[in-house]
Amino acid sequence: MTEEQRQRAIGLIQAKREFWRHFAVYLVVNAFLVLIWALTSGGYFWPVWPILGWGIGVAAHAVRVYVRPAEISEAQIDRELDRLGS
Repeated sequence: MTEEQRQRAIGLIQAKREFWRHFAVYLVVNAFLVLIWALTSGGYFWPVWPILGWGIGVAAHAVRVYVRPAEISEAQIDRELDRLGS
């Protein structure tokens, strides 16, 4: 394993930890908002807006961390160059 690969692995581990921390804060804060809603009026479910808005951010964070495009290999580059006739 090269030092570059090791640093990439460490970076990925850190990114995953940051995502799970973000997700935990999202759950706690939104549970608190739902609790406030339930204890006050219980009418219009206004917590849906921060839940949805922040949820989009959490989903984008998850995609960035877990749905990474595969690295491009030299073989793929060579095949593409052959296809293009270069």
